[in-house]
Amino acid sequence: MAEPASPQLLFVGGAGNATLAVDVVETAIRQARKRGLRVHVTNQEATLAATPAITALADAATAVDFEVPGATAAWVRERAAAGDRFDVVFGVREMAQEAVAEAADALGRPGNPPHAVHRVRTKDEARAALSEAGFLQPRFRVCADEAEARAFLDGSTGPWVVKPRDAMGSEGVTRIEGPEDLAAALDFLPGGPEGGGSFIVEEFVEGPEYSAEGVFVDGVPRVLALTSKELLPPPNFFEIEYVIPAILPEDTAGEIERQVVAALTALELRYGQFHVELWWTERGVVLGEIHVRNAGGWIHRMLAHVIPGLEWFGLVFDDVLGNPVDPAALKPVRGSAIRFLTPPPGRLVAVEGWDEVLAHPNLIHAELALAPGDVIAEHRSVGNRVGHIAVGADTSEEAQALARKLEASVRFITEPAEAAAP
Repeated sequence: MAEPASPQLLFVGGAGNATLAVDVVETAIRQARKRGLRVHVTNQEATLAATPAITALADAATAVDFEVPGATAAWVRERAAAGDRFDVVFGVREMAQEAVAEAADALGRPGNPPHAVHRVRTKDEARAALSEAGFLQPRFRVCADEAEARAFLDGSTGPWVVKPRDAMGSEGVTRIEGPEDLAAALDFLPGGPEGGGSFIVEEFVEGPEYSAEGVFVDGVPRVLALTSKELLPPPNFFEIEYVIPAILPEDTAGEIERQVVAALTALELRYGQFHVELWWTERGVVLGEIHVRNAGGWIHRMLAHVIPGLEWFGLVFDDVLGNPVDPAALKPVRGSAIRFLTPPPGRLVAVEGWDEVLAHPNLIHAELALAPGDVIAEHRSVGNRVGHIAVGADTSEEAQALARKLEASVRFITEPAEAAAP
């Protein structure tokens, strides 16, 4: 009698063609392998070809476009009808999360309700749902054109934020102080003011920004750690530092965690990982964007330092497979910090001090994604990141101080560049 096949993971969306994205998916696949899972990766055809390291780690790979509504669900139904079995459905890419939910629903496997994922991915719908459930939210309006945006500005209190309805990584997000700034903010939207469709204008939230990183266990959200953030000055939202766990009074951290858990529950989310953005204000917690995926910015590696032995992706697989999970072991006991480098715009001539950074014993990860001759543009969104330094230490305070010290030790020598385009 043939041995039953080992359980199989359907990894929807694979990896994007970037160092961080590939590292995330390689980590997740290795953690799946440890749990005896075979892995079948789907991705868009061009990206599948551009990420051979992922294909090599997987047992199988198929080109399926997760951005085509219903395509992944239709594909899994065909495979199931042909006798294939997928026991776990998972994905890490933001734009693939609706396909993940639809595929799990089609197969009858654990997952988030597709309508709940669509709601949190559509920023205005998420804001409206949170407000209706009693959570603090800024006033906002979905606008079709500049005239509607100006009407909202006239009837609300600034400053304001202009952003796409559906994007990630602070792409196209601008803070404006008044109507005179609106035209430039619309130009910064993906596709510009004409090609981007509707967009959101909302009142700016004053207060330090944080995020909550976590995982669902038995359908219940568990916050693993809070992350503090430092940003460059407006008008854009370029993040230059994360510290985990956030340096916060215990009662403040506890209130943030309570609000995050309550919001995720109210939004009918129950599966996988989560990354919830928020602000701490004079009125309390104001929730921002909610994601049913891991955080970016190398937080997956930072968490593995602050919670020794943590396998963030593996927790999701354990939850589906029925493996025991010990909540007491999911607490931060060390600190980590990352600095995203912001060299002056211009043409890079040389970099000094980088080898010393790479040799530091507390280094978790560092990358310099530019070389002499490259043009450094203004730092406006995740797409403009040119390098980072992530470190670990015994405490968050020590990690933060070390990351800042190492950043200060790196010197970028630049010269004017006539065509410093983003």
